[in-house]
Amino acid sequence: MKNLIEIPQKKELIYKGRYLEYHLDHVTLPNGQIATREYLHHPGAIAAVPLLDTGEVIMIKQFRYPTGSVILEIPAGKLEAGEEPLTAVRRELIEEIGYEPQKVTHLISCWTTPGFTDEIIHLYLASELKPCQGELDPDEFLEVVTFNKADLLKLLSTPGLIDGKTALALALVQLRDLW
Repeated sequence: MKNLIEIPQKKELIYKGRYLEYHLDHVTLPNGQIATREYLHHPGAIAAVPLLDTGEVIMIKQFRYPTGSVILEIPAGKLEAGEEPLTAVRRELIEEIGYEPQKVTHLISCWTTPGFTDEIIHLYLASELKPCQGELDPDEFLEVVTFNKADLLKLLSTPGLIDGKTALALALVQLRDLW
């Protein structure tokens, strides 16, 4: 493995936003050559499949500016500084869909796009949902929709669902027979 490791030599913070940092680092490659690596530092995120007692899943439709389109996805959000993923799951489900999960099952934690960001997303199944009063962030606009299992599985096998975290989380719920 040592023949694959890149050694940082100089780290440059190019831009610091509210929660993203753009870095340009100089590294020594395994062959001794110097190269640069650009990446975004992200604090991490969570997403959860909210499963109702009826077997239906609550999804959201939300305009995602980088894509220029409305995306169908499971509720998700970034981790606040020092926040545990389970705390973020409960916070996001209350805020976005107005339900508090009584049971949360970890599905997987994975790099979202390791070619340009260090973001890790923690995916969960949230069940035994109790309705509660939620309140969206002031800059958040979304539509809550509900799907049955058959319709979601159909979406997974067609080009209709292209959000990676959502596809992976739903596939894991199906593969592990957690539905």
